[in-house]
Amino acid sequence: MTATAKKFGRVPSAVARLATSPELLNGFLKLSAIFETTTLTALEREVLIMTVAARNECHLCVAMHTATLTRLSASPELVAALRAEAPLPEPRLEALRVFVHSVMDTRGEVPADELAAFTGAGYTERNALEVVLGIGTYTLSTFANRLTRAPLDEAFAEHAWHAAPASA
Repeated sequence: MTATAKKFGRVPSAVARLATSPELLNGFLKLSAIFETTTLTALEREVLIMTVAARNECHLCVAMHTATLTRLSASPELVAALRAEAPLPEPRLEALRVFVHSVMDTRGEVPADELAAFTGAGYTERNALEVVLGIGTYTLSTFANRLTRAPLDEAFAEHAWHAAPASA
């Protein structure tokens, strides 16, 4: 939890709740640290995390990673699009977002043309596998946070988010 406190300046309540299962928390923290070492840039990793968080409707994760994107000086347009689950203004990052959805939707059996679109945007097959690592890591986090009904810490209140209602 020391690394988490260092990253956020404190231990978020969600992390404290995950600590009720030291194995889950340890697994998440190890996977997260490994994901941080991938060849994806910090911004690309955050795009992936926000895509997974919004898709899995983790209000806490979206708020926390909105704060991270803000620290990374991401454009307000990019942050707003990620939070709205809308197309991104940067084509390369949009290719990443679309690919993350494809991997999730197909449970990894991405059609060849969708993989080609991802690599055509300048990503590599290694990046594709790093996307799988990121999805696994942050699916673990989003599911656990939802299961524990982790509250939004005051520190992230300015970034509060709620999933859009499902359209009929």
